[in-house]
Amino acid sequence: MEKLKVAVIGCGSIAKHRHIPEYAAREDVQLVAFVDPVKERAEQFAQQYGGRAYASYEEMLAAEKVDAVSVCTPNQTHAPASIAAAKAGAHVLVEKPMAASVEEAQAMIEAAEENKVKLMVGHNQRFMPPHVKAKEILKSGRLGKVLSFRTSFGHPGPEAWSVDGRESWFFRRSEAIMGAMGDLGVHKADLIRWLLDDEVTEIASFIETLDKGETDVDDNSVCLLRMKSGAIGTLVASWTYYRGEDNSTIVWCQNGVLKIGTHPEDQVIVELRDGSVERMKVGEIATNTKQTTSGVIDEFVKSIRNGTPPSVPGEEGLKSLQVILAAFEADESRSVVAIPQ
Repeated sequence: MEKLKVAVIGCGSIAKHRHIPEYAAREDVQLVAFVDPVKERAEQFAQQYGGRAYASYEEMLAAEKVDAVSVCTPNQTHAPASIAAAKAGAHVLVEKPMAASVEEAQAMIEAAEENKVKLMVGHNQRFMPPHVKAKEILKSGRLGKVLSFRTSFGHPGPEAWSVDGRESWFFRRSEAIMGAMGDLGVHKADLIRWLLDDEVTEIASFIETLDKGETDVDDNSVCLLRMKSGAIGTLVASWTYYRGEDNSTIVWCQNGVLKIGTHPEDQVIVELRDGSVERMKVGEIATNTKQTTSGVIDEFVKSIRNGTPPSVPGEEGLKSLQVILAAFEADESRSVVAIPQ
């Protein structure tokens, strides 16, 4: 089998911990290029895995004929890098949030369609074993109609995660566009849409910078969501959970409650109205401090190999981005904002 030639654009932490090792673990993939404006970072990976180092994606795309790219750059450059790669004939896996605006996301989708390449967004929460199991339970109908939910994602912030620590692009609006909402909130917007097989139709929110000091991006948010089905719930994103990470979701239904990530050992718990409780050990959700295989790279490669649509296409990334952008609009206007369907 001919190996898929892959380039990684952006050599920060998400590339280091997820994209690069997961591509390298596959025998049918060859890492041929690494791109980073701090060229030494790209050179380190090129020395370790083979391939060439470049300081810009423009230079790399002009010099290399690659089958696919991972775009792991600051949020502000997701769209231009993805569009350039698509125009060069490469399939694109882009980190979340997929773009800085609806217009950018739509341009990315159009570029992929026009150049007949795949566009996938790295919403890894869909592939975490507890979330997969929880969706299976909800789809079975045992719990009945979903009535309300709470989904939360918080950790101490990107300082310990980013290769640049407190000097990271995560804390600069010009590059990050948004803070905890772009880092964590968009994960939960995507998860709740996928988990409930439902769409967010209205949102209200408080989005604040409470404790991160010299930054112009948000570090905390609490949002109220109404779904198309009528279910209502809350979405929380925080960079100030200083005593550990919380990535949990609780779904209250007619026949009982489904708890995900609320217990250190039993990742999925079902509590029925008759008092019975089912506890399931299905595998952990990855954290910044405890990495597990994301599933994203395998899904992306499988889509290319099989000629099938990506499991998280650009259209899905756009819908989840719209929820977050609407949350910012709601906070600014102090009103409930309707999300286009």
